Amino acid sequence: MNWIANFFMHEGVAQSIIIIAMTIVGGFFLGKMKFRGISLGVTWILFVGLALGHFECFRINGELLHFIKEFGLILFVYAIGSQVGASFFSSLAHGGLKMNILTFILVCLNVTAALAIYFFTQTDLPTSVGLMSGAVTNTPGLGAAQQTYTDITGNSSSFLGASYAITYPMGVIGVILVFIFIKYFCKDNAKTEESSEESALDFFTIEVDNSQCFGKKLHEIKSAIKTNFVMTRLYHIATNTMEVPNDESIISQGDKIYIVCSKEDAQTIELCIGKRLDMGLESWDKLDTQLVSKKLVVSNPKLNGKSIASVDFRSVFGVNISRVIRAGVSLVPTKDLTLQVGDTLVSVGQEHAIQKLGIFVGNSKKKLNDPYLIPIFLGIALGVFLGSIPFTIPGIPQPVKLGLAGGPLIVAILLNRFGPQLHLVTYATSSALKMLQELGIALFLAAVGLSSGQIFFETLVENGATWFFYGTLITVLPIIIIAFIGRFWLKLEATQLMGFISGSCTNPAALAFANSVDESGKAALSYATVYPLAMLLRIMAAQFLILLAF
Repeated sequence: MNWIANFFMHEGVAQSIIIIAMTIVGGFFLGKMKFRGISLGVTWILFVGLALGHFECFRINGELLHFIKEFGLILFVYAIGSQVGASFFSSLAHGGLKMNILTFILVCLNVTAALAIYFFTQTDLPTSVGLMSGAVTNTPGLGAAQQTYTDITGNSSSFLGASYAITYPMGVIGVILVFIFIKYFCKDNAKTEESSEESALDFFTIEVDNSQCFGKKLHEIKSAIKTNFVMTRLYHIATNTMEVPNDESIISQGDKIYIVCSKEDAQTIELCIGKRLDMGLESWDKLDTQLVSKKLVVSNPKLNGKSIASVDFRSVFGVNISRVIRAGVSLVPTKDLTLQVGDTLVSVGQEHAIQKLGIFVGNSKKKLNDPYLIPIFLGIALGVFLGSIPFTIPGIPQPVKLGLAGGPLIVAILLNRFGPQLHLVTYATSSALKMLQELGIALFLAAVGLSSGQIFFETLVENGATWFFYGTLITVLPIIIIAFIGRFWLKLEATQLMGFISGSCTNPAALAFANSVDESGKAALSYATVYPLAMLLRIMAAQFLILLAF
């Protein structure tokens, strides 16, 4: 049995893999345990790592641990960026600016709390910076502070890492405790949130009664209204006939039209065309049984990056596309909307025409299971390169970087949004992205725990209680203030609020918890909306406080 002891006492690849795996398995096992229905989930991996890292036989080479931590974080944030890329830019126009303003306020509150600890206690300012970095789980900010401190003083900055390690666990637990409060306080939202697929668009029947539309062609009406919408079915009352309308279809008095548009444009369309009728799709199906509506999946790579107008579904196939569903988000199929592999096309037309269209677009869910690995690793490489580019900000002596988390996140969002226009297939199944997220966050938390466990308990005995309390103040008080503002000013839903706070604190562990109670993807979208600005502000804030100390 001596070989077992020797195995764990000698650092090596096999020993490191086993310890990492044991940490993750233990964390997931404990994560299944609940106390009064509450569980910390994957966060348990961090605490298992802290416990194992305390013992010498479970310690791993520092450079290897650093690699595992950074690589896990890269995988996690890249998967998040890929998941939300389709709806990220639209989110900026709908509440994104206000959320980023709140992010700025939250960072200022964290800095104020750190300064208050410095002024009203015996804690020096550099140590307060370490406490703040751990309390908001911002490793890049800690690294920037350590580098700035060493450059100015020429001394070791390891004490910053010790204070960081003490407050980091509370930086995770404190946020999750606030999330549990939000979850139960906002029960109405948590239970009644609509799926993103159905909440973005409006579907209704309208009867033409505006004389300015009589005898006009469909494209003339669209040009006059200047609003994006789709007419999927047109019933001519005079001839008792129904058609799949195109731009040349002529509208007459009393005609009934089934319209798909964004909810914000519905009222404008009603004012310009006619009155809304209480007539759903079931009523339309009774008028003409030849027209059907089916969902077709784009699996043909040749369509990737092509616009709706270039395919011209109506003229070629006699089929109208009522909406495009991408990553769970319904989009109005405007002419300049580019298709992506993985899109779902809701098609209206005759059965035989839809069958032909299905062959053309592929309509093979099995083919979508094939992984497209080139765009993923290309995106990771570009993201790491972007995160490593230093840029100078006036008043900050040290160059600032987006880091190995910020760079991949931004590139993932950009590739997912604009990659198809470059004929890059960026599609990945939701299960594949979920796997990538879980693997990344597990590796990250295991590495953080194992590396911090070496000094955690020693520092805890020496200054632990006091620093832990300070870290709790820096973490919890600003978040509670911002949570109330986000809830009652921005009217954020529970899942949006959790994602926003996770992103503002650059806290992937908190996001993992938020995702566990959110199936809509709104938490991840809010996280990505504020994360880039939050990362930049927290790096700058840490460096600013170190400079202020001298």
